Amino acid sequence: MNILVTGSTGTIGSLVVRGLAAQGATVHALTRNPDQASFPAGVIAVKGDMTDIPSMRAALKEVDTLFLLNAVVADEVTQAIGTLSLAREAGIRRIVYLSVLNSDVYTDVPHFTGKYTAERMIEQFDLPVTVLRPSYFMQNDAALKDGLLQGRYGMPIGNVGVAMVDVRDIAEIAVAALLRRARSATPLPREVIEITGPDVLTGDALATIWSGVLGKPVTPAGNDLDAWETVMAGFMPSWSAYDLRLMLARFHVDGMLGKSNAVELLTGLLGHPPRRYRDLAGELAKAWQAA
Repeated sequence: MNILVTGSTGTIGSLVVRGLAAQGATVHALTRNPDQASFPAGVIAVKGDMTDIPSMRAALKEVDTLFLLNAVVADEVTQAIGTLSLAREAGIRRIVYLSVLNSDVYTDVPHFTGKYTAERMIEQFDLPVTVLRPSYFMQNDAALKDGLLQGRYGMPIGNVGVAMVDVRDIAEIAVAALLRRARSATPLPREVIEITGPDVLTGDALATIWSGVLGKPVTPAGNDLDAWETVMAGFMPSWSAYDLRLMLARFHVDGMLGKSNAVELLTGLLGHPPRRYRDLAGELAKAWQAA
């Protein structure tokens, strides 16, 4: 049971690596810089890059299971389709792919429709893949620390609602799916799992939560996407800021909501209820105030 984890040093990938290692799996962690990476004991750091085909061929030869996570980058589709094709060539029949909730309907949002392109390949070739479709990550809001401490919730997520998910829940489900496939004597059928949080959150609701955990008034920043994009373009490439602006625009119209039985289904998969935003906010607030 040799499992290759891509995105191994990122938020979710690192949790997946640790979770698999704790379960006794042989983990190969793909990274551009093995000398700089820090992994649990026994994890094999593998030098590679999904845009470097020879390195991916070499990495995939050594494993029988793949966790495919590629970052939101301009060539995301090339990376995903290329890696899936190389996995087919290598005869890998046990794959978990990290997509995104609403990948099939947010057709005007580049990183959503890019992930759905990979899903279409998985479906067309009937690849033995678990497709994970998580909602917006709760932990993204940790980047709002400075504004929150000044009394402002700065993400313009709109008023329809987003069922944000804790990345720890995503990682737990990914680890379970990988081990289930890796331990199966035969390849398991293709499946799609949607992963959402238990609460539908709006800007106003989030400001109220933060007011409670910080012990002071926090107000929502509103929903001015022009202003938000202008600010964000100062911190990231303009294509990325616009991509995220398009996502937020869809939040304003459609939200990002789970199915009516999502909590029940996810509780069954996790063995515990999905984590709640209020609890994460409390964890972050305590850490910030202690610092």
